[in-house]
Amino acid sequence: MDSVTGLISGAAGGGAQANEGVEEGGGVRRRVPPIELKLVPLEEGSEVTLNSDVMILQRQMDRRKAVVYLTLSGLLIFTTAFLLGYVAFRGMCRLCGNDGELIPLSDAAGAQHAPEGGVMYMAELREMLKKYLTEERIESTLRRVSRASHPPGSSEGNAVAREILQNLQNLRMDHTWTDSHYATLQFPSRTQPNTLWLVDSEGEELEEIPLDSEGYCAYSATGTATGGVVYVNYGRREDFEQLRALGVALNGSIAVARVGGAVSFAEKVWHAQEAGHVGVLIYPDPADVPQDPRRLGLHSNAVISEHVHLGSGDPFTPGFPSFNHTQFPSTQSSGLPIIPAQPISANVASKLLSQLSGSSCPRGWQGRLPYVQCVLGPGFTGPGERRVKMAVYNTMKPVLLNNIFASIEGKIEPDHYIIIGAQRDSWGPGAVKSGVGTALLMELARTFSNMVENGFSPRRSLLFVSWDGGEFGNVGATEWLESLCSEESALLGFALILVHLSCLFVCRVKPLYLNSGAYSFTAFGGVPAMQLHFTEDARSYPFVNTQLDSVGRLQELLQGRLGSVGRAVAELVGLMVLKLSHDQILPLDVTCYSNTVQQLSSKLNQHTAQLQSRGLSPQWVFSARGDYSRAAKNLHEAIKNSDIQDERLARLYNTRIMRVEYYFLSQYVSVVETPFRHVFNGRGDHTLSALADHVSLLRSAPHLFNEARFRRQLALFTWTLQGAANALSGDVWNIDNPL
Repeated sequence: MDSVTGLISGAAGGGAQANEGVEEGGGVRRRVPPIELKLVPLEEGSEVTLNSDVMILQRQMDRRKAVVYLTLSGLLIFTTAFLLGYVAFRGMCRLCGNDGELIPLSDAAGAQHAPEGGVMYMAELREMLKKYLTEERIESTLRRVSRASHPPGSSEGNAVAREILQNLQNLRMDHTWTDSHYATLQFPSRTQPNTLWLVDSEGEELEEIPLDSEGYCAYSATGTATGGVVYVNYGRREDFEQLRALGVALNGSIAVARVGGAVSFAEKVWHAQEAGHVGVLIYPDPADVPQDPRRLGLHSNAVISEHVHLGSGDPFTPGFPSFNHTQFPSTQSSGLPIIPAQPISANVASKLLSQLSGSSCPRGWQGRLPYVQCVLGPGFTGPGERRVKMAVYNTMKPVLLNNIFASIEGKIEPDHYIIIGAQRDSWGPGAVKSGVGTALLMELARTFSNMVENGFSPRRSLLFVSWDGGEFGNVGATEWLESLCSEESALLGFALILVHLSCLFVCRVKPLYLNSGAYSFTAFGGVPAMQLHFTEDARSYPFVNTQLDSVGRLQELLQGRLGSVGRAVAELVGLMVLKLSHDQILPLDVTCYSNTVQQLSSKLNQHTAQLQSRGLSPQWVFSARGDYSRAAKNLHEAIKNSDIQDERLARLYNTRIMRVEYYFLSQYVSVVETPFRHVFNGRGDHTLSALADHVSLLRSAPHLFNEARFRRQLALFTWTLQGAANALSGDVWNIDNPL
């Protein structure tokens, strides 16, 4: 901790040595449903309100429409709450209606009666929140954080960390501290840039193709790779299946994939690696990413950078915290790729793809690159046999990461937390990637501090966190989570709401994804999570994960309304925090997974004959589903018929709700080899999705069905589901489980 204090305060020490040589420019979909919000047109001189049908930030409008777009995509604000039973699909919580629309934060759910001891009504707290939120501080903090690139371990990154720590210490917080981890991060080499060539059949270099020196894929394998080029569309699993069906030779070639397709860079590289490719190049296609600089678009030489570790946290300490690498045996995440990956610009992609020969692309694969007639490769047109050679020379460096915490203690349940957090670091200026989140975090911390000074007493503790290492796979947040995993009680005291902002408010339910900062909390730690994603339909912001993500471009998109729109977003998040810290019973629906397992039951029923012919029966999973459904229904009825003003009883119900998510972590797989152990939201052979995919082979490819593997999958899933049912029941002997 002394070394942490030394770094944050600017003093020399071990942390500085660890970060030496790190330059400032070092630059799966899960079923837990987040919420996507859209911002409706705003008009000056009006107030933000919550109407009776749906939570919508709106203002009075005259006949002249003024549309303000907030694009804060890629931003990670966490609102982690010990509470939350668990969230899945459409019925994730009482905050959302049946159609995925966010309902008002009314007093009915949590403040029907005035609690004793002078606790304020929700309506009073709303007014207090509005009173203390300000536009000016949001914009000024954003400008300060985004004035230059500030990757982890850089001088600018450490300067931003010191200022945030000092600002939090100046507030009336109960506690302020730092949490540090030594993590292994990958940066471009300062002496040997990544390169790309066209070569002949003998490997002789014919032409070097210039690359952006600042663009790279963190955690790429290093070295060289040479082969033909195959266009793989978005690099999704189904894209590679289609290429195989067309008979395209993939083995030994270099894949060229375009950004997007609802898959991360890490997933694109993983799929290419599984298909036999020896390298991957990833580019932004004008069909997916606007590329007209005159209209807020990328220029055609710009690249988009993203890490390619199929996981989160430090990949060299999988499943345990990276306090000091010398304490642990040498190991690495199974999600690290073994083939090199590199981002390229649209111009470079056009140069390569315009020269390909081979089969024509399937329908829907055609992008908008100039001079490109969409063909798949792997050969090149013209005389001679030409190939592509790529070389990646990124280097690993130990970096001291610093998460910064400040807390306001709860008055009734001080050991239960709501965590509001944001990513602090960025490869570029990061106005949207980290700046907006940090600005909202700091303004909410200041606002709630003022509210406490003026009579607000939160039921549960509030924890404000500035996470480090987000660009490399949410390393800081994941390492902190891993440090708690040795104490089950610590994990059972948390749950997570990830707020991912980008524009226009209307709530929609969508799955989380691997790069989400909330993903590891649920999939690894068994902590409930949901994500609020603000998206804008009419106009996109294409600069996230580039060196062009600046305050100026964001202001241009918002037509100078950054402060006012930022305040509106802060108010919405603040209202959610108020509700989560105010309600006696956590406002979450525990019946959601019953519907999910019912879908599996239906699929198993479709294959009854094939299973019975192999001596297999899904009866036990049906029984476990019934137990869970009954336990969830009984808990719901018990809460409905109880006096929730009874603090002991309310705490008992809340504990049973939040234990469910933890018990959906499979206890039968290794946390090191399979860190995402959650059977619904994790990754691996133990998950519900893997089981469903496997049973589907009985019809699509019966020769690939593995009976021994299926027996194991079915048994492990059933045992995990039964354990969750027992935990939710609170009394295993009362579960009706007829044989």
